[in-house]
Amino acid sequence: MANHPDICIRGAGIVGRTLALLLARERLNVALVESPHPHTAPDVRAYSLNGAAMALLQDLRCWPDSPAVTPVHQMQIWGDHGGRLNFGAREQGVGELNWMVDVPVLEARLAQAVQFQPHIEVVQAPVAAPLTVVCEGRASQTRAELGVAFDITHYEQHAVATRLACERPHEGIARQWFGWSQAPGLSEPQAEVLALLPVGGEGGCEVALVWSVHPLRAQELMALPAQAFASELAQACGNALGGMQLSAERAVWPLQLARAEGWIGNMPGAVKQSFALAGDAAHTLHPLAGQGLNVGLADVAELVKVIRAKEFWRPLNDLKLLRRYERGRQADVQAMGLVTDGLQRLFAQPGPVWQNLRNWGMRGFDRSGPLKQWVTQHAMGQSSPGPSAKAQS
Repeated sequence: MANHPDICIRGAGIVGRTLALLLARERLNVALVESPHPHTAPDVRAYSLNGAAMALLQDLRCWPDSPAVTPVHQMQIWGDHGGRLNFGAREQGVGELNWMVDVPVLEARLAQAVQFQPHIEVVQAPVAAPLTVVCEGRASQTRAELGVAFDITHYEQHAVATRLACERPHEGIARQWFGWSQAPGLSEPQAEVLALLPVGGEGGCEVALVWSVHPLRAQELMALPAQAFASELAQACGNALGGMQLSAERAVWPLQLARAEGWIGNMPGAVKQSFALAGDAAHTLHPLAGQGLNVGLADVAELVKVIRAKEFWRPLNDLKLLRRYERGRQADVQAMGLVTDGLQRLFAQPGPVWQNLRNWGMRGFDRSGPLKQWVTQHAMGQSSPGPSAKAQS
């Protein structure tokens, strides 16, 4: 199989491994390219996964167990001048809005499943195949080598992330604040987004922090001693969960909105070989809506759906086939990008007029009924459920 794979997947993260497992269930031989120098620093991230993503991973038997999975029953969002939104699972007629999943545990489950799949061979370097799928993340070297333009909008924000043990239980509530802070060296306050996400299982007292702030403010926060950082955070969130203590190291990375100009094409200098992009190699979003991995797994589900439904005579490298995948995903990704970018820009506008407008809008949306329900169901993955991961019998 090593010499004759049907598909080569470059990138063995969550998106790449999930795609490999789904394609292997279609009896396709997959070469999965794993980095020879994996990142070894502790990963403090926790992904928010919706119902469609959960169903996909459950069908692969890779859904983690508690406490690595924490159900979110409610989301509370505060504006910067009295605006507030509440999303509840009960009002949507469901048990949970979404689930917070620990990254290392999910990655380990997927890696273990890959080891037991005979149609997957893990390799250390790319191999020739009719179709190459690039899942290397937003800094994809392969995408650059292919000459695919990556249109990037750099936000003047960095994300500061860590884990904290709290005095009070999180109660399965995801909390988010849009506000302002004074970055060192700047004369005007800068917009920020602070999210405390429940982790550690049902009834736990641990939260994952994602604090999107100006780069200078991020430097300041990263330099603070642990207790001073926790105190700063407790003040910023109004002591919503009582006293806090860091339970992990802090991480920081720049935020951006990005989208590849094209998601498919022919491999340069190769005959009858094509490529497709998926996940962060194709697009990245601001984390304020927590939809990044959901969008990436929806890419995976759509690509597998297209391959499964292809005409028997059509090869995997056929660009007409791959355009079905591109068309099937680009509109949804663009819409999600517009929503996250619009929210980020709206709450970054200074001045009382903008402040009053956005918080009036938040209050109106909270009472909007059908509109609020539609948006919530879309975020939950209910408006356009992903295809089943099961192979056809």
